[in-house]
Amino acid sequence: MRDFSEEAVIGQIIESLTDTYADLPPSEVEHVVRAALTRFTDSPVREFVPLFVERRARTELSRRTSALVFST
Repeated sequence: MRDFSEEAVIGQIIESLTDTYADLPPSEVEHVVRAALTRFTDSPVREFVPLFVERRARTELSRRTSALVFST
């Protein structure tokens, strides 16, 4: 069985999404990821939480990036 470090995986997600959404400040990307993570605080099964967090964060960050494009 692998050692599962949710915080390490969340850190990798933040890093990856910061690169993907380079038009947004890194602090905003981290905030969106952390906000998505809070939705799963009470989830008893943790293995898929990072996947769900990444999906939610990616959706929100895409929305924010689209808003930037349309506002300029």
